[in-house]
Amino acid sequence: MKVVLVAGARPNFMKIAPIFNELKKYKHYFDTILVHTGQHYDYNMSGSFFRDLELSKPDIFLGIGSGTQAVQTAKIMVEFERVCLKNKPDLVIVVGDVNSTLACSLTAAKLCIPIAHVEAGLRSFDRTMPEEVNRVITDHVSDLFFTTCEDANNNLKREGVSNKKIFFVGNVMIDTLEKLKVKSEESLVLEKIGVRKNGYVVLTLHRPSNVDDKKTLRNMFEAFRDLGKHIPLVFPVHPRTLKQINRFGINFDSKSIKLMEPLGYLDFMKLYMDSKFVLTDSGGIQEETTYLGIPCLTLRSNTERPITVSEGTNTLVGNNRNKILRESLRILKGKYKIGKKPKLWDGRTAQRIVKILIKKFRRD
Repeated sequence: MKVVLVAGARPNFMKIAPIFNELKKYKHYFDTILVHTGQHYDYNMSGSFFRDLELSKPDIFLGIGSGTQAVQTAKIMVEFERVCLKNKPDLVIVVGDVNSTLACSLTAAKLCIPIAHVEAGLRSFDRTMPEEVNRVITDHVSDLFFTTCEDANNNLKREGVSNKKIFFVGNVMIDTLEKLKVKSEESLVLEKIGVRKNGYVVLTLHRPSNVDDKKTLRNMFEAFRDLGKHIPLVFPVHPRTLKQINRFGINFDSKSIKLMEPLGYLDFMKLYMDSKFVLTDSGGIQEETTYLGIPCLTLRSNTERPITVSEGTNTLVGNNRNKILRESLRILKGKYKIGKKPKLWDGRTAQRIVKILIKKFRRD
């Protein structure tokens, strides 16, 4: 069974790595091809992840690069179609909700190649988010659905997906986290930055709804500046976010808000594991902090991962200056949620996925 796995952006690599490595254990069943679309193309945004995740170099690199949503998606579709026509895969596996996920799913669907979507069924119900559009369309053209939680199962069933195609397997990102958690302890990133354990807050920010509007971004930085009077913020800044900060002329004290380039996986894991809490608009970080029991304030008014709020350590604060500061100060005073690890978030999700694929391979 010839299987193509697609990765394109930083969040994809943590999800693809355990599946790819598990498939490689069954060479008598699977001929596996790893495709990197190049949606994230610089070393800090993708290259270092292959090293940190102990993931072999991609078999095919499309080198797409940056562009608008439409341009990037179209370029990926053109190049991925060539990959499919040449290699004739029996299955395409996509993960998450980035443009690469959508583009490769659409291409495979039009070529009548079966698609397996890992992290299927997640919904924020906010169509202004590009990722929500990507998720919904990908699910509507997929054939196998691997889910992280019961919420996702229910979303798919409401949208008409047959229960026979839905497989609740857990969260594959936790497989990577569990595998590399001990190794990340060797990182010297705290010493390099000049912070001590539990003496700082990690900030990540990249979503267009937060960084593309001048007023919104200014208001958020006012909250960050106020918080910085109590505890420093360490901010590995996304290139696009940095561009907007400079464009809008946002100023801040570099001692209280420490800007730095994006980090590799191991350094970043060490950074947030030893932090007081995390401020983020990322989806994956909501999950990782929930699993590790780290307080997380999500800079969004909704989330496609509600289990991190209902069972985990996550609280939604939106981009409201007062709420960000109020909830941050509550955590500094020791008043934060004590969550629990969701069901099947145990480091064995890739094993379950591959067992299901082997069963299907044998049956077919």
